[in-house]
Amino acid sequence: MMCHVDDDRKERVLHTRVPEKLENELKERAAELGVSVSNLVRNVLTHAFGLVGDVVADGARVARAATGGPRPAASPPGAVIGWQQLVLQKNAVCQQCNDILPRGRDAAIAITEGHGPRPILCLRCLEDLRKREEA
Repeated sequence: MMCHVDDDRKERVLHTRVPEKLENELKERAAELGVSVSNLVRNVLTHAFGLVGDVVADGARVARAATGGPRPAASPPGAVIGWQQLVLQKNAVCQQCNDILPRGRDAAIAITEGHGPRPILCLRCLEDLRKREEA
């Protein structure tokens, strides 16, 4: 008996060439975190796209503010209200610096308005955010 798997649910495989140094770094980091190289690369890529989107959105807000453009009346859904420190129960990636955060490490998670992704920051990036806000 053959098992039929829906093609829409299958993950796709991407092949890429990387320098030997990068391959070694990926293998070392994956071993430190106790995850496969595939999972490490998948997590980094997933979070990188979110980070790029946030940088673009922040840049647009800065441009509007600099040119005296209109400000939104209310925070959009998913806007960060604040940050809560926690101990990670599973591996994560810092949204700001893209550092891989292993399970058991202290980090901070965003408290957001409405539904949507809840970004995670390493404590170093959380402290940098505090310093920027105080300046």
